[in-house]
Amino acid sequence: MKHRTVSGKIRYTSMKPGREGQTRGRENFTFTHHADGSVIMSAHCEIEEPDPTVLRNIICHIGPDRKPHNLLVHLTLGDDFLGSGWMRYDQAAGTITCESYGPSIGRNSETRAAGEFDAFGTHPVVGDGFTTRLLDIAQGPHRRRLRFFLPSPDHRGATAPQIAEVEMVMEYVGEEEKTVEAGTFACRHYRYVDDSAEGMGGERHPDFDMWVTADADSVLVYGSIDGYMMNRYELVELNR
Repeated sequence: MKHRTVSGKIRYTSMKPGREGQTRGRENFTFTHHADGSVIMSAHCEIEEPDPTVLRNIICHIGPDRKPHNLLVHLTLGDDFLGSGWMRYDQAAGTITCESYGPSIGRNSETRAAGEFDAFGTHPVVGDGFTTRLLDIAQGPHRRRLRFFLPSPDHRGATAPQIAEVEMVMEYVGEEEKTVEAGTFACRHYRYVDDSAEGMGGERHPDFDMWVTADADSVLVYGSIDGYMMNRYELVELNR
């Protein structure tokens, strides 16, 4: 086979008072790297805390030019079907199309002018880590504002799929080594910052620090969010 596969598992833990170090979910992921440079990311995410629980399945196709092509999502909230949908970016037309369904929105079909943007927001944390490839580390530590289209602006992605747009600042902090359950890795430290006046989904998202493998795979090794979330994300398995 000409493609190459990278897969693994991330453990979600809480740092909230009284729950320090307790598991609050998990994420199993696979990246399929094709010979032409395109990548298929798939992720199965389980969020147990806080209630209601969220179960998310994602498949995202990223082209060899690092532009998003399409995104599939299926969501369960509290063990009830929340919605499913498909988003596609037509680069030639400069539009994004969404076809989706959910009990709260019914049948949804929409097309929006997109212009230039950077990536699909997918909500799995491995997707957040992989998107760090958009920063040019040759510039050294710096910040860049990124424009995303995503199927939900909710911080947990827990709404029926519809086209939403957000902007986030991504900061490259520097090179650091990180040791987690899956091993010790040479990493690049990045930080997502929500400095928008209205906040992502109407509420400011706390800063998200990420340590990502310092190679072409850009696998999330460790993540840290404080503020009202107080979550940690740790790579516990990696196969490549």
